[in-house]
Amino acid sequence: MGNKEKTGATIEVFLLRELNNEQRLWDVLVDPARKIRIGNKLYFGDDDSLVAEVIDNTTSRGRTLRFLFDGTYEEFRKTLFDLGQTPLPKYIQRDEEDFDKDRYQTIYAKHEGAVAAPTAGLHFSKHLLKRLEIKGVNIAEITLHVGLGTFNPVEVEDLSKHKMDSEELLIDQKACDIVNSAKLSKKKICAVGTTSMRALESSVSSFKTLNPFSGWTHKFIFPPYDFSLADSMITNFHTPKSTLLMMASAFAGHDFIKEAYEVAVKEKYNFYSYGDAMLII
Repeated sequence: MGNKEKTGATIEVFLLRELNNEQRLWDVLVDPARKIRIGNKLYFGDDDSLVAEVIDNTTSRGRTLRFLFDGTYEEFRKTLFDLGQTPLPKYIQRDEEDFDKDRYQTIYAKHEGAVAAPTAGLHFSKHLLKRLEIKGVNIAEITLHVGLGTFNPVEVEDLSKHKMDSEELLIDQKACDIVNSAKLSKKKICAVGTTSMRALESSVSSFKTLNPFSGWTHKFIFPPYDFSLADSMITNFHTPKSTLLMMASAFAGHDFIKEAYEVAVKEKYNFYSYGDAMLII
């Protein structure tokens, strides 16, 4: 949370992506956006220990900021974390608490870059992973940095016209070997979340094997769709008109998902982040 120069208006800044660490350039969202123009300066912290200058517009709420900070890069990063809060989704209608720093994060997360937690993975504890390992389940780790496009509702009748925002994806050879070996041995493959499923389907070969990949994907999966790798999927209950709900419908079938959601509403399941999950088999 910062304050605009001169007026002192409170401005929320949501850090999306670091563009240049030497120049301290970041892509961000600002709220309220109408008050923030190119050239404005924002002050953060009780002692204004951090200052940022708006240098460009990117989208309606998007801006590029240059942070003005005299210390080292490590000191700058520490200041960001000290001043910042865990960015819980708006529909979680409470203030951020200390436990959110750990809870709103998968226990196996390693690389910074996502703007939100991949929610299906939040159900896994170290104890559960150990039990899976003892049962002989092999775990392949892949990275897809969840982007804002995940939360944008579909507003077109023709789904092929919906444009997904690109998300950064990394699949190494080790993960490919684990997945392809399972496929070859006719073992079951379970995608933990729509994020993992999008990553898998973004780098599958014509022989239905997984290829290494490092880059960006804007794959939008909706019915009808022929999935190439996963036999099952764990996913939370998603909001209406979301791309995530459409992927789940493509995997399980529209009527089946509709029936599951009717049960979820009747039984008062919690939806989305920090919510309940289903296993589609």
